[in-house]
Amino acid sequence: MQETGLGRVKVRVPAKINLALKVGALAEDGFHPIGTVFHAVSLYDDIEARSADEITVELRGEGAETLPRDEANLAVKAAQLLRESYGVDAGALMSVLKTIPVAGGMAGGSADAAAALLACAMLWDLDTQPQDLHELASQLGSDVPFALIGGTARGTGRGTELVPMISRGSYHWVLAMARDGLGTPQVYRRFDEMHAAGELEPSTEIPTELMNSLATGDVAGVGGALVNDLQAPAISLRPELGSVLDHGRDFGVLGAVLSGSGPTCAFLVRSEEVAMDLAGHLKTHPAVWSVRRAVGPVPGARPVS
Repeated sequence: MQETGLGRVKVRVPAKINLALKVGALAEDGFHPIGTVFHAVSLYDDIEARSADEITVELRGEGAETLPRDEANLAVKAAQLLRESYGVDAGALMSVLKTIPVAGGMAGGSADAAAALLACAMLWDLDTQPQDLHELASQLGSDVPFALIGGTARGTGRGTELVPMISRGSYHWVLAMARDGLGTPQVYRRFDEMHAAGELEPSTEIPTELMNSLATGDVAGVGGALVNDLQAPAISLRPELGSVLDHGRDFGVLGAVLSGSGPTCAFLVRSEEVAMDLAGHLKTHPAVWSVRRAVGPVPGARPVS
């Protein structure tokens, strides 16, 4: 890592959408194997790390007041893991400015953990390679390694085994945040109940149509192949999510999918102009409290001046 010489480092990290999220049956280790296609989009959190005696975090932005500031915060946990792994006798004050929705299914906490790994590695002038940070990220959560690399990537296992994918073209997204979050464990429990009842069939197979469409830059093909196995369980818990998705489909989008375990609904459209019109349309739905526009794919965690 390069020497900054400034006593502070700022890192920007993107949110993610799952273009595909295929979920296997509950395994003996208590986890569900997944097959997913991660896609980084232009909603960002910024972390500035400054030299300090201890590892602490300050949080600003929408929803920041709901987040922990102790070891339960993934950014703090990431910095502590890095310090322990490299035997560092130093701390960091991390100031986080959040614009990624909190508890929105867009991996904001995981993004902050990835940014903390990179920022503190630079701040402490550690001799780390990308694979070193990836291995630490894998210990922190399923979405953390992808936040380091960004772009578009296929994830398997718990989502930490990544292969960057060929992805041509630019993708315009409108993101509708429904009121009140959904806990990921709650949605997975509902997935298991629906599996036991024969209402869905677990599978980690990513649609071939999606892979081919990404490789050729067929944006409409990507929209038609979006899939999320957690969508039906989430809608069964929160029927208004299905209503929001239908509200966007009525506008004539290329594709609509729940992001992760929700409650953010992601809509793929042809252009920035259409995105602006759709954003206005979605704001009329009573279950929607905020609408954002974004493009993808974008790079993962990066230092910024």
